[in-house]
Amino acid sequence: MPKTMHVAAVEHYGKPLVLQEWKIPQPGPGQILIKTEACGVCHTDLHAAKGDWTIKAKLPFIPGHEAIGRVVAIGAGVKAVKEGDRVGVPWLHSACGHCEHCLAAWETVCAEAEFGGYTKNGGFAEYLIADPNYVAHIPANLDPKLAGPLICAGITTYKGIKETKARAGEWVVISGAGGLGHLGIQYAKVMGFQVCAVDIDDEKLAHAKTLGADLTVNMKNPGAVEEVVKGTNGGAHGVLITAPSLPAYKQGVAMTRKRGTCVLVGLPPGDFPLPAFDVATNCITVRGSFVGTRGDMAETLDFGARGLVKADIELQPLSAINTIFDRLEHGKIASRVVIDFSNAA
Repeated sequence: MPKTMHVAAVEHYGKPLVLQEWKIPQPGPGQILIKTEACGVCHTDLHAAKGDWTIKAKLPFIPGHEAIGRVVAIGAGVKAVKEGDRVGVPWLHSACGHCEHCLAAWETVCAEAEFGGYTKNGGFAEYLIADPNYVAHIPANLDPKLAGPLICAGITTYKGIKETKARAGEWVVISGAGGLGHLGIQYAKVMGFQVCAVDIDDEKLAHAKTLGADLTVNMKNPGAVEEVVKGTNGGAHGVLITAPSLPAYKQGVAMTRKRGTCVLVGLPPGDFPLPAFDVATNCITVRGSFVGTRGDMAETLDFGARGLVKADIELQPLSAINTIFDRLEHGKIASRVVIDFSNAA
């Protein structure tokens, strides 16, 4: 094993990532070392690198929370995985395991949770440290490059759809048909829903049709919200907002049927002014959903392993990360970019 690795690190918020060589970390007790095969790029990585959120990562740090790779070393006491296992290191890096939320299988909201590529160094690196109790176990028949987006975008949309509490046969709106949304559309169809995809990009909406969307609406069009309400016979039973956009949040609540549920997973900077009158008089539930639990992860990956859901990916080298971020910020990425480490030393 080499002594150093190539990484893309954030040294200053809002500045380009720096390509550097760092010393390969060694796993301590209860830790594992993973050699990265692939790592998806998420809009959350961009927010983290820009310092958009109130709680900021300690500089310098390595983003990336869709890392897939092989376990190459294990620390003392590790029993959950063994060397050679293929695992994924998701956004939820670890949790305390004993608080009221962890005990109720809601470890994603644990007050002591650590996050991959944020509070812990992530997958924009040839090697990374992980907690074996919280890694995703990748099915043998699932390509690691396709698995990467599923352990973030996939689980986030799958869990969010579950949180709408909609039933099979009812209408679900997927707001945003890009990196998250194109997976959300597929999960919603497999789960038996009628799906309306909304976006501001006609090309993404055309792609949504090929993925099975029953109705597509461009939200730039005059009367777009009314078109969705009419097309879903009174509004959607569940709305999943994947777009990191405050206007999308406002539109999402307006597209929700009376007594329906609007779930927020996109993370735009700023505060969302909730239309309290409409929410109260229509008995609408507005609910946040934050990635998903380890149980959700197993279900998410199972759909992928069975070929029922597939991420649309574009492979790029680590050296292209700043170009990728620029394209991501300007909406120039159709679905999901995955950093390919297969040719790395």
